[in-house]
Amino acid sequence: MSTLPITFDDVVAAHERVRGVAHRTPVMTSRTANELAGAELFFKCENFQRMGAFKFRGAYNAIAQFTPEQKQGGVITFSSGNHAQAIALSAQLLGVKAVIVMPHDAPAVKVAATRGYGGEVVFYDRYTEDREALGQRLAAERGLTLIPPYDHPHVMAGQGTAAKELFEEAGGFDVLLTPLGGGGLLSGCATAAHALAPDCQVIGVEPEAGNDGQRSLQGGAIVHIETPKTIADGAQTQHLGNHTFAVIRERVSEIVTVSDAELVETMKFFASRMKIYVEPTGCLAAAAVLQRKVDVQGKRVGIVISGGNVDLLRFAELVSAQP
Repeated sequence: MSTLPITFDDVVAAHERVRGVAHRTPVMTSRTANELAGAELFFKCENFQRMGAFKFRGAYNAIAQFTPEQKQGGVITFSSGNHAQAIALSAQLLGVKAVIVMPHDAPAVKVAATRGYGGEVVFYDRYTEDREALGQRLAAERGLTLIPPYDHPHVMAGQGTAAKELFEEAGGFDVLLTPLGGGGLLSGCATAAHALAPDCQVIGVEPEAGNDGQRSLQGGAIVHIETPKTIADGAQTQHLGNHTFAVIRERVSEIVTVSDAELVETMKFFASRMKIYVEPTGCLAAAAVLQRKVDVQGKRVGIVISGGNVDLLRFAELVSAQP
């Protein structure tokens, strides 16, 4: 019997809950990308997911399991943007009130979308305030149920449905890579990969400025860091979660990092060669392969593109800047 916080059965159950609500996002390929990597690449495009990111899967799976009392009280979370939008939209669809704690410097497009889905936004300073403590205090004061952005079994299982779909559609991977922030996506996808392709190597990718996950996996204990300064705002986490780290330690082979400059190059590649719009965080896994941070020569590789929520002007600024 597994002692890990989630099993593949949890991912399967989550997939049934989100079926017909979450989009079954496309799996794309690119001959040019294959040539650059020397491998056969399959991109799971969660930038086409509802609200523009994989986060919808975990948020909907979590709120869908609320008791009647929890639904009546409402939900609260803390997020830099994608989980915020995911909770707000899921809550709206399920008739639940949502309060979102967001950093004051969160991308405007993400704040606007969160409010557009009916979420109440409470701002904080990500460099001086503790968002977890603020979320817990507001939850207690208002009778809300806290659903954190990654360290929650229902969230993790929901995120794993992205990998389940990728394996069902393209299958037979030697390597699977996903972006890594707090570990919800990586832990969920690693759980699915372990069940569907036990020999598949699972790799997480995080920004160079925030390599706490890499250090945690190497050292065998969760490492806490200051908020990293990186354009990958969805990966500006300070530490992995207890639940997510438990899975990552058992199911993930390696964690590598990429620079902000490499993320920009990957954004340019997606826009120019594959005609898709991907946010910096969403480029993490692809950048590791296209910039040859991992050896995938001759292999079949699954890559999760986690989201596409970046302000259009910010996108233009990043891809047009001279190196």
